[in-house]
Formats: sequence, C-alpha cells, structure tokens
Amino acid sequence: MEKWISGERLIQRFEEWAPKKLAYEKDKIGLLVGSLHKNVKRVLVTLDVLENVAEEAAEKHADLIVAHHPLIFHPLKYVRSDEGQGKIVTQCIKHDIAVYAAHTNLDIAEGGVNDMLAAQLGLRHTEILQPTYHEPLYQLVVYVPQSHADTMRQVLGDAGAGAIGNYSHCSFSVPGTGCFLPQSGANPYLGSVGKLEKAGEQRIEVTVPEHLLQSIVTKMIHAHPYEEPVYQAIPIKNKGKAYGLGRIGKLPEAVPFEQYCLLVKEKLGIDGLRAVGPADALIRTVAVSGGDGNSLIPFAKYRGADALISGDIYYHTAHDALLSGLNVIDAGHYIERVMKEGVQQYLTQVIKEEHSDTEVLISESVTNPFRFIV
Repeated sequence: MEKWISGERLIQRFEEWAPKKLAYEKDKIGLLVGSLHKNVKRVLVTLDVLENVAEEAAEKHADLIVAHHPLIFHPLKYVRSDEGQGKIVTQCIKHDIAVYAAHTNLDIAEGGVNDMLAAQLGLRHTEILQPTYHEPLYQLVVYVPQSHADTMRQVLGDAGAGAIGNYSHCSFSVPGTGCFLPQSGANPYLGSVGKLEKAGEQRIEVTVPEHLLQSIVTKMIHAHPYEEPVYQAIPIKNKGKAYGLGRIGKLPEAVPFEQYCLLVKEKLGIDGLRAVGPADALIRTVAVSGGDGNSLIPFAKYRGADALISGDIYYHTAHDALLSGLNVIDAGHYIERVMKEGVQQYLTQVIKEEHSDTEVLISESVTNPFRFIV
C-alpha cells in the first residue's frame, strides 16, 4: 500500500534545511497559495511560478509546487482569473495545488542556492561573502550524580552539544552537593520520601546551538537518572554559526577575465552574459550571488575578490565596480535554476527517510523572460 507524506511534514523537514528565520525580513516566503493540510503524492520543483508552470503542475497531477521565487511578492489589488498573477492563482486553486516559496532563506542556507552555484562553478574553499545571521547559542547546565557524569557528557556530546570549532564533546564540570527533600508521591532515585537527602553531584556545562536545544534537552532528560532533573538553558552572547548571502572561493588557477567569462557560460549553461572589466585581468578569487548582487560589490571588493558573478547588476553599479577595480559578470537571474536539482535531491532524501512514496519532479517549463538576439 502506497504511503504519502503530509504537506505539513514535508515543509517542516524542508525548513530544517532552509528555516524561515534566515530570510530577509520583508521577503514573501512560505505557503502562498492553497493548503498543506493534505497528503502530497507529487511535488513539482521550479525556479518561478508562471502560467506554464501551473499548467505543467496540473498536467502532472502535482499537489505541491516548491518554488524559489515567490508567486506573490507585491500585494495583489485584485485576483482575476483571466489575467496576470490572478490567472495563475486561480489555476492552482482550481486543481488544489499548493504553492510554497523558499527565497532568501534558500539563498542563505548552508548548501542552498549560492553553495550550489559555487559548486557548479568549481570554486574551492568557499566561505560566506556577507554574514547576515548568527545562530543564537545557549549554555546548558545540568546537575547529575557523580556516577552518571561521564555518561551524561557522552550523551550531550553525541547529540551535538559542546561543539566548538573543530572540537566536539566540549564541556566543563564542577563537583558539588545536591540537596533535596522528596515529597509524598515522589519516586526518588536517591533517598526516601520525607527525608532530606544530600548527594554528590557534578554541574556539567555545555554550549548548545538554538536549533538543537530542544532535542538535546529531551535526550538529556531521558539519560538522567533523576525523576525530576534540574537543568538550565541560558542564552549567551557568543556568536554561533554564521549564515549569509553570497559565497567567495578560489579557482584552481588564475585565468584571464575574457577566458573566465567563456568558462562561466559553459559551466552555467547560459547563452550569454554581460561582463564588466578588462579582458586581460587575472581572475583567481571569485564571489558569487545568484540573485541581485548590487549590494555585495563592496563586500566582494573588501574580501579580495577579483570578480563577482551575479544574477542582476545595475548600470550605475557596474560603473562603481569598474572604478573600484572589481570585475563583474552579470550572468542573469535564471542561473538560480540550479536550485531545482538541489531541492529535488533534498526532498527525495527526506521522503526516503519518512518512508513515503511521494514523487519529486523537476519542472521542465522555461521561465526565463529573456533571450539573446545576436
């Protein structure tokens, strides 16, 4: 018997990779059309949601469209079934197709759009170009009997607590004395009801990233011998893992700018591009941003990039880049279609882990509004 994953569960798992908190504040992400309160038999992954994509989704009996660019970005003044975005919305509702968008959160996510582009371009030793978010950290403190201290440290470390740089299972412990008085109805691990008990304990401290806090606390409580474990989760001001826009990395060797432009065309599978900079400039360090890269030019220059590859560069911004000595390649926003294969792979793995028979398809519809005439 076939088993389908629910839309809510599928998106919950997807947002483990690209959580909404990573997105820009006014970005129109998440569920835009329809409902996730249903089983999903087929998912269609697309860069944009245009009329041809909606038609394709209906023909392929998709229950959910997962897109990078939001179908509804600016508020709609009306929804007409015969024109504009209203025509697309109406078609999706008619065929009970939900539309979900992951935009800047998927750009910023580790392994997201910009990492996919960097990999496709063959960049090495990539780093975040512009940090936009640092995950909050907590200090988790738990008190355990001396006899269970080593076990507890192991459980916490195995769950992801105490990870600092290239080190794991980092913790700090202080011995002390715990004091408690079991009341009626208690089933104490040590001592007896109505009698004050003193026990040798250790205070164990570990750092925990926010996204792991709940699962680590759950595992800590499960491993603790006490009926009522005593613990604290305290926010700390240390900066956690960084997330951000763009990536910067190295080419295997320096190449002239003109030659590199041709290489970018080949690797990204595009018909043409716009280049800013002298043909003979040597390119070794490259920054990349799949979408609008105008705001990233100062960051690329500051980080020592020889060239910035972007999906959108404005005319006057190109002048600024030229004056600063930064070479720029405007490869077009459509290069972000690389996300279709990446999202399909991720969702397929999720569905496998969930033991579901749901199918994930890549949209075959072309949504690039531009074509080259030479």
